[in-house]
Amino acid sequence: MTEPTVNKSVFRLITGRSLTAGKVGIGIKLLRHNGLKDGIKSQKICILPLNRWIIVPLCHCAIAPIITTHIFMSKHQIIFQVDAFTTQPFRGNPAAVCILDHEPQKEWMQNIAMEMNLSETAFVFPGKGNRNIRFHTPEAEIPLCGHATLSASHIIYEEGIAGSDEEIRFTSRAGELTIKKNGDWITMNFPAYYLKEMEITNEFESLTGARPDKLYSTGHGWTLALMKDETEVRNLAPDFLKMKDSVFGDLIVTAPSSDKNFDFCVRCFAPALGINEDPVTGSAHCALVPFWSEKTGKKDFISHQVSKREGILKVSLKGDRVEISGQAITVLKAELYV
Repeated sequence: MTEPTVNKSVFRLITGRSLTAGKVGIGIKLLRHNGLKDGIKSQKICILPLNRWIIVPLCHCAIAPIITTHIFMSKHQIIFQVDAFTTQPFRGNPAAVCILDHEPQKEWMQNIAMEMNLSETAFVFPGKGNRNIRFHTPEAEIPLCGHATLSASHIIYEEGIAGSDEEIRFTSRAGELTIKKNGDWITMNFPAYYLKEMEITNEFESLTGARPDKLYSTGHGWTLALMKDETEVRNLAPDFLKMKDSVFGDLIVTAPSSDKNFDFCVRCFAPALGINEDPVTGSAHCALVPFWSEKTGKKDFISHQVSKREGILKVSLKGDRVEISGQAITVLKAELYV
C-alpha cells in the first residue's frame, strides 16, 4: 500500500494548523470512509485534538487512499499566565511562562514577550544540569526577574514537572537561582546587590516631583531612593517619558511602612524597559533587603509593594544572598501556534 501524501495547504485549511514534515507531535488519525458526497469519493477524517469529523474530497492533491495511518504535526507549546506574589487573581504581578523542550531563538522569545505585553515573560528550557531561564519584557531581555521566576517555579510545581519536596535550580543571566517550596509559599534564593550612595540631583526631583532623603546606585542598573514616609511613596507621580532616557530609567522607591503588618513599602518604575510601573518586583529586593538590613540591623522582613495591584513578599538576608518568598495563582493556560 502506498504511503499517503498530504497537501499542506489543504491540511491547514482542514485543521487550522500547520503540518511540519519529519516532526512528531500531536497524532492525527485518518480513517478510510467509502462514502459518496455529491458523486465524488470522499474521506472522513477524525481530528483527534479537535475531537470532530470532517468530510473532504478524496483526490491526489489532498489525501491519498489509505486504511489507517497517522500524520504528525509539530507540537504546540503551552503558555501560562500567573499572578505572582498574591493568592487572588487580578492582584500581584502577572507574568507569562513558557516551558520548552529546547532552547528557542532570542528573536522568538522577544516576539512572544511583545505579544503577551506583560511586564515579563519567562522562558524555561533544558540546560546542562540546571534548567535555563530567560526573561523578556515587551522591549528587551533582562538578566533577572523575581515575579517571573516565582511564576515559572509555580507552574513547574503545579504541573508536576518537579515534586513539591524537590529543589529547582535555574541558570539565569544573573547566575544560579535556587527555588524550594514550603507549603503554599515558594522561596527563591537570589544574589544580593551592592549599594553605593549617590549625590541627590535636581534632575531626580524634576522627573519624580519629590526629593529623596538618600539616593543609591545598585546592581543591574537600578537606582534606589529612600523617601521620608509611605505617603510620599504612594503619591509619587513620575514623568515616565522623561525618565525613560535618564539615569533613573529603572527606579526603586522605598520608605518605612505605615502599616504595622509590614516592615517597609516599595514601588518600582522601569520605563527604560517599557514598564512604567512594575506591580510587584521580586528582584528589586536583592537591593532592598541589604539596604534595610544595614539600616535596621534586622535580617528578616515583610515587604509591601504599594502599586495599584499590590503584593506581599517575605524576604531575608542570608550572607551574600537574598531569600524571597511569595505565593502565586494560575489564571490562564493556552497553546502557542507559532
